[in-house]
Amino acid sequence: MTTTPPPHQSSATDPQRAAVLAKAQRIIVKVGTRVLTTPDGQLDQQQVQRLSTQLCQIAATGCQTILVSSGAVGAGMGRLGLTSRPTGLAKLQAVAAIGQANLIQVYEAAMSQGGFHAAQVLLTAEDLRHRTSYLNVRNALSQIHDLGAIAVINENDSVAIEELMTTFGDNDRMAAAVSGLLQDALLVILSDVEGLLDGPPESPQSRVIPTVETLNDEIWKLVQAPAAGGLSKGGMASKLHAAAAANAYGHATIIASGRCPDVLTRLYAGEPLGTLFMPDPDPLRGRRRWIGHAAAIAGNVQIDQGAATAIGSGGSLLAIGVVGCRGQFERGDCVEIQDPSGRTIARGLINYPSSELVRIAGLPSDQITDVLGHRPYETVVHRDNMTMESDDT
Repeated sequence: MTTTPPPHQSSATDPQRAAVLAKAQRIIVKVGTRVLTTPDGQLDQQQVQRLSTQLCQIAATGCQTILVSSGAVGAGMGRLGLTSRPTGLAKLQAVAAIGQANLIQVYEAAMSQGGFHAAQVLLTAEDLRHRTSYLNVRNALSQIHDLGAIAVINENDSVAIEELMTTFGDNDRMAAAVSGLLQDALLVILSDVEGLLDGPPESPQSRVIPTVETLNDEIWKLVQAPAAGGLSKGGMASKLHAAAAANAYGHATIIASGRCPDVLTRLYAGEPLGTLFMPDPDPLRGRRRWIGHAAAIAGNVQIDQGAATAIGSGGSLLAIGVVGCRGQFERGDCVEIQDPSGRTIARGLINYPSSELVRIAGLPSDQITDVLGHRPYETVVHRDNMTMESDDT
């Protein structure tokens, strides 16, 4: 797909940002709860209008535009006049359902003024854990774009129990997972902060880091714990995890303030707002994206140090390096591979069910037939169906 250049260029355009945008044929914008709500918890409809107008301007260039929107629980609280987030699961589910209906109505009204429809897409983590549904979501997003609409994605909070009750399923990480479905994408996370700071948020000396080339230990040390209470579930740690995942897919990520005037228009023009996280030079592609960040884990395989070294050097996992396994899994399931210390070093699609793997663990490949009566695969996990785990993600 070919897109037209950004709506405008300004004297403030950063060459590195411009280069990133020139490669981006798709943009995923995640908007946090605090960006969308007023201090009293009500949905800020004027803010929704402003952001929708900018999204429509970007979509009008031909760029596939996807919005991952928080705010369902916050919108429901505002609709019901609640002043604090409910703690009971059933009440949370009900408030989210009420709020989601209001949220999509506001987006549709705002986006239709810009010539686009709002297409509601509700997901749970489970929808991306199975290869078939993973591909179905990707195809649906493509068709939504082809029909001249902007996908508005949110977690299906009324059924996603674990995601609703913990920060594991916050929309920062969902946005990163959605970016993994796509090629040539840019992830923009709009928050109530201006970007990643080089010091404590409360310090007047702290400044926004304009560009992060690599998410190393020094960057992770800057992460602050999320504030207690309130409507928002994610903090800067969540945003860095999302950036790390998107970077692993080969996508640049920008964290910026959603309250900055015309923030999306200015970002799309290449202005150096917020923090830009550059993509990995050797990203995950194709099925390995799904294996690395979305596939359901059916069990784990323990290996010896020799196998760990071989895998770290780009090799496949052989039966001789396996010392044990946990869980009940079938051929083709995704498993974690753990080194002698118990640390997960890789994920991969297993070639033998657990019932057979326990029988051939530690054996040279040429002895597998003697034990099982057949040897369909030389490897337990082939390198092409394996991704290495990053300590950062």
